[in-house]
Amino acid sequence: MDFLNAIVALLNFVVVPATVYGSQLALGALGVTLIYGILRFSNFAHGDTMAFGAMVTILVTWAMQAAGMSFGVLPTALLALPFGILGAIALVLLTDRVVYRFYRAQKAKPVILVIVSMGVMFIYNGLIRFIIGPNDQRFADGARFIISHRDFKEMTGLREGLAIKTTQGITVIVAVLCVLALFYFLNRTKTGKSMRAYSDNEDLALLSGINPERVVMVTWIIVAALATIAGTLYGLDKSYKPFVFLQLLLPVFAAAIVGGLGNPLGAIAGGFVIAFSEVLVTYAWKKVANYVLPEALAPDGLAQLLSTDYKFAVSFVILLIVLLFRPTGLFAGKSV
Repeated sequence: MDFLNAIVALLNFVVVPATVYGSQLALGALGVTLIYGILRFSNFAHGDTMAFGAMVTILVTWAMQAAGMSFGVLPTALLALPFGILGAIALVLLTDRVVYRFYRAQKAKPVILVIVSMGVMFIYNGLIRFIIGPNDQRFADGARFIISHRDFKEMTGLREGLAIKTTQGITVIVAVLCVLALFYFLNRTKTGKSMRAYSDNEDLALLSGINPERVVMVTWIIVAALATIAGTLYGLDKSYKPFVFLQLLLPVFAAAIVGGLGNPLGAIAGGFVIAFSEVLVTYAWKKVANYVLPEALAPDGLAQLLSTDYKFAVSFVILLIVLLFRPTGLFAGKSV
């Protein structure tokens, strides 16, 4: 029985949170890897693109809630999500037309575009905080749990309870649907194949009659949609605070690089590698250890390798190791 309690505790505090967090990172990393693979630069404004799309979703959610609209047991934010996606698309297409297109025409080096994207990042961040403020914003409604601790204990008779929040279930389901839709688009549609050809060999793609500006536009649209979905799901699961998305940029980039920049499959794998690494290293193992070890060997302290305050340091260390020993990532993407 103690072994089952240990398994439930592990599921409740490690497996479920890491799977949800990994899904969010995977969606964010897909946007980073598409920009790098097709537009050939690292977009440091991606975290704030996530924040902007989520902000628009929140504002529309509040308007819907004020008008008495709801989505039943599901969060109203899911109804507002298409508006957030449209807002993010408008922002990134405007930014591309006003900023990035000039540097593409000048054949600017990738490092120049990286620096430019950092400037765009600060502008986005200031705009977001000006509109919605710097504080935590909560916008989740509907049913809180798919299954609660109490219900699980009553069903199983175990001492440990397993709680799965509605937002956690939604995150995993939406992430799976987005990934399937993206891979179908890239592999089965004419536009998706054009994007892949442009990514593999720009000159050959141009000779084949592929319109580069259309490829760029479609890329930005997909990236904005993925960023908004990732940002909204992260905000629903935890809370929305603009500055958090700036911090989230490190694990998102780490996920893309660990998996292999420019490789969508690698971005997904990298998201889960980073998420599980962060959770496993910062989890206090005392509860699990007390179930599986004899009382004499049970730890006195929390048995925590690192405080949760240092979880982003885990991403940084993994990123450094990958850059030193396998710069193309796990799935042999483009080297950094």
